[in-house]
Amino acid sequence: MNVDSSRPEPWVVSDTGPAVRKHAPATLRNRDAIASVLREVLPGEGLVLELASGSGEHVVHFASLFPGLTWQPSDPDASALASIEAWRAAAGLPNVLPPLRIDAETSMWPIDSAAAMLCINMIHISPWAATVGLIAGVRRTLAEGGPLYLYGPFLQEGVDLAPSNAAFDASLRERNPAWGLRALEDVIALATSQGFVLDRIVPMPANNLSVVFRAGR
Repeated sequence: MNVDSSRPEPWVVSDTGPAVRKHAPATLRNRDAIASVLREVLPGEGLVLELASGSGEHVVHFASLFPGLTWQPSDPDASALASIEAWRAAAGLPNVLPPLRIDAETSMWPIDSAAAMLCINMIHISPWAATVGLIAGVRRTLAEGGPLYLYGPFLQEGVDLAPSNAAFDASLRERNPAWGLRALEDVIALATSQGFVLDRIVPMPANNLSVVFRAGR
């Protein structure tokens, strides 16, 4: 997946750690709302693979809240992998594994199976081919009945697009014509075509959604 180095909400160097450790401001605003949904859908034990972990702030936060799970962060970007490792080292949590380089768009992932998978704020900041690759990769890797948790802004048929999301969508497409908010119906159709079952759609703060699928047979 060829991801542009720019970000809709720029990372900044953490004020309290080494320069390699990045901070994405949105993580502090959404992590607890996301965790409230994860409490309802995650298994009690097993490996959770996070795709497109970005700065690494989400994975260490969730690992602290769900100590019975083993957390595997990943990202295709070298600077993100360095930041994830820096946050992992600073947190010192035994249930966070070293980050893996995983490009969602490719067919080869260096992991055999996972009990649950997360992907936060990636689908709209990557080409559609990355979403296609994501669903195919999750289908190969996620245990039967395991949850795939997606988070971010979506377009929805019959639902007016919030002005903030419309402006966000325009800024994404200006940065990269292959980026932009995806139609939720398209994502659901893609997932169900690969044997996933839609579990729930949860409205979230700031006009985002939590979308949870379950892996079928």
